[in-house]
Amino acid sequence: MAVARDRRPSPGRRAALGDRGKDLDTARVSAALRTLRHRGKATLHDRLHRLRMAMGLAVQAGLAAGLSWVAAHELLGNPQPVFAPISAVGTLAASVGQRFRRTAELIAGVAIGVAVGDLLIYFLGTGPWQLGLVVTLAIMLTVFAGASVAIVIQAAATAVLIVTLSPSTEDLEIPRFIDAFVGGGVALLVTAILLPLNPLRVINRAARPALDLLAAQLDVTADALRDRDQPKAQQALDRLRNNQEELAAFTEAIDGAKETAMLSPIRWHRRDELTHYAEAAGPVDRAMRNAGTLTRRAVTLIEDEEPIPGPMPDAVAHLAESVRLLKHEFAVGEEPERARERALRAVSEAGRAYAEGVGFSGSVVVAQVRTTASDIMVASGLTQEEANRGVRQSFGDQDRPRGQGESDAAPKPPAAPPLG
Repeated sequence: MAVARDRRPSPGRRAALGDRGKDLDTARVSAALRTLRHRGKATLHDRLHRLRMAMGLAVQAGLAAGLSWVAAHELLGNPQPVFAPISAVGTLAASVGQRFRRTAELIAGVAIGVAVGDLLIYFLGTGPWQLGLVVTLAIMLTVFAGASVAIVIQAAATAVLIVTLSPSTEDLEIPRFIDAFVGGGVALLVTAILLPLNPLRVINRAARPALDLLAAQLDVTADALRDRDQPKAQQALDRLRNNQEELAAFTEAIDGAKETAMLSPIRWHRRDELTHYAEAAGPVDRAMRNAGTLTRRAVTLIEDEEPIPGPMPDAVAHLAESVRLLKHEFAVGEEPERARERALRAVSEAGRAYAEGVGFSGSVVVAQVRTTASDIMVASGLTQEEANRGVRQSFGDQDRPRGQGESDAAPKPPAAPPLG
């Protein structure tokens, strides 16, 4: 009869395993703490950046609120000019680039609210159910007329004020109209004359997160290709997909800068300098999307164990550097020659990788390097035709040999990857 063997590790072995487990736990805890510290720093950095972005608007809003109160109270004799500061702040709080429209909406909403409120008070009197009916009808009327959300809200708010304050405040309608004009006008005055923001500085700050995101994730993708690290490439892909906030801030800043340059005489000389940024928003958006496609195919390339020629990660890294150079040269007002040169170097490296041999997903990565480089060059101020011509010349006429590990049945990419 066989005697069962004791498979438990010896005390010495158990101690060694315990020490190894403790070391592993320590390493994991340390890694988690490093991640938390990094996220904490990133969150603080993001919050400080948002604070710097909002500082100018906050000062403008405070100045406009104070001046509108003084104008309505001291100059026009309104003893309680509550609506003037509210209208001023409401105008400035609107999306930049839409403040003329916002002022018109404030006045239109006031007109509708006053009309509906006065009419129903005359026939029905005041009270809770009258208030509910007035708000309902004001909203229905403005929605039926195809008004914007801002007009709907303003009409409903004005109707509420008319119904609730009319019993205790005589002739409320005229001050409400005047306050709307005063508040909106003072807000525009502050924006255009008294405290106009530097449009280039506003755009530089807004563009930085979008361009930093694009450059950083291209760098991560390049590292992932070098190390064949699929999780790292997936991380870059996930981050690039969540770029709506950065792009929206960039586009909104461009609209605001255009508005400031149009309204403020002391900023008129900035109009030509804003052209680069105004024309760059679309190409930067396309570069984001094409970089996302590049990264997605990089994930597949690593998963499928396709060949990764040495120049391929270098090409992606050069793309990242071209984005950083574009950001810097825009910020200092220089012609982005270095950004263009680095984008073309990325294309040249992609051509070398293509010639050395790539698989199906590798050919898509190469094609997206070309397309993203073209987007960056268009963002730098070149025409699409000029950018495409430079990309083709830098890529060269490559006769790519079939990559190692590629089966005869595998679909073959074109002789040269297209631009998009």
